[in-house]
Amino acid sequence: MSPPVCSCAEQVRKLTQQASVMRREIKNLRQQMDGAIRAHKKQMSSLQSMLTDCKHEDKLQSVSKSPTQSPSEIKQLLEQGRIQTVPIGYISSCFAVKNGTPRQPTICSSSRASLKIEPSVFNNPEHSLVGLEQYSHIWIIFLFHKNGQMNYKAKVKPPRLNGQRVGVYSTRSPHRPNALGLTLAKLEGITGDTLHLSGVDIIAGTPVLDIKPYIPDYDSPKTRRDDTNSEYRQTSPFTDSQMPQVMDLDEEPNISGTSSEPSSVLRICPAGPSDFSQSERSGSSDVTDVLAEVKNYVKQQQLFTESPEDKQTDSPECTSLSTNHLSSSGLKFGCEDYSTIAAWVRAPPVSNLDVRFTANAEKELKEFVSCNSTDRTRPKFQFLKGPEEAVAAIKGILSADPRSVYRRTRCQDRLFFFTLDTADITCWFGDGFAEDERDLTM
Repeated sequence: MSPPVCSCAEQVRKLTQQASVMRREIKNLRQQMDGAIRAHKKQMSSLQSMLTDCKHEDKLQSVSKSPTQSPSEIKQLLEQGRIQTVPIGYISSCFAVKNGTPRQPTICSSSRASLKIEPSVFNNPEHSLVGLEQYSHIWIIFLFHKNGQMNYKAKVKPPRLNGQRVGVYSTRSPHRPNALGLTLAKLEGITGDTLHLSGVDIIAGTPVLDIKPYIPDYDSPKTRRDDTNSEYRQTSPFTDSQMPQVMDLDEEPNISGTSSEPSSVLRICPAGPSDFSQSERSGSSDVTDVLAEVKNYVKQQQLFTESPEDKQTDSPECTSLSTNHLSSSGLKFGCEDYSTIAAWVRAPPVSNLDVRFTANAEKELKEFVSCNSTDRTRPKFQFLKGPEEAVAAIKGILSADPRSVYRRTRCQDRLFFFTLDTADITCWFGDGFAEDERDLTM
């Protein structure tokens, strides 16, 4: 009888195979568990959104005026802020979907839209617009109706910060406790009950809650002056023809007083006769505005650095004012003296992109005709005035990089699609540039 053959190697091989199968099964179970967790979270989010909607509906129903509510009850609801909002109209825009819509109105000044006042709000909607034609811009208060859900967080990631988190109230994120938006649009004209707008960043179908005229004297911090400046502007007696050759601000020849430190000099040099003959209407106000700002600037007692060239070309007709030697790090002048903004707004970590057009894209864009054209054989814009406005709009949208942070940093697919008016735009993003590939009619 032959001795038994050792099968240890065979057993090790079988055990290794079984271990591999078990690893695969464990991996599959983990994937299934992760999928179940994601589905559960999605369902819970949907339920929470539905409950929130129900709560809002209950609040609206409780606020709606009924014969059973007394004036005191209505007054109490209003004082609590539980009011019922009714859209005054819905936007018709050259942007049909969120994808590719500019995040701010100044990004795409050639974009166009219209707003028709609902007849259910006023019996004569056109009467509510009487006098609005005297203004060039209007504020639009609207609802972010495409958020998809009512969830919001205290910190958000603005696309221009490339993933960094900041407080929601320091941004213009649409995901807010009350999904209200505010934008400034140029009023191109009014036809009956319809407003024609440009420079908009709102998609079609957006419910508008209110509109207000833009008044720079009230809305722009740059136009506001302190009491001293206001008094100076009101009491300034000079006109264009009466401007003296030498002018002393506040009649204070030495602001720094007696100081042993070397002082820098601010000189107001006389202007030639041609400088005061350009406009009789605006010249006086412009000069007094500038002088008021200079006066406010000097009163900050900041340092003016004088170059050697200035010392060599001093004129005896110039008036000099001494100021203290202080650090110029806090120097403010003009609009910066009246308002401040976060540094990342003007210098974001995400730089603007160069925009290119392929020959095919340029050819296809030239085929489109203006919204006012009667040519039915070529593709026609609904809002834009022609291919030139479309090119300007595409450049504005793509240069600001409309992609989300995820698509910009993690997605390998560099193709991007969006709709502009009646054109479907296909573009491709490279390193530091965006290229328009195709522009087809919808």
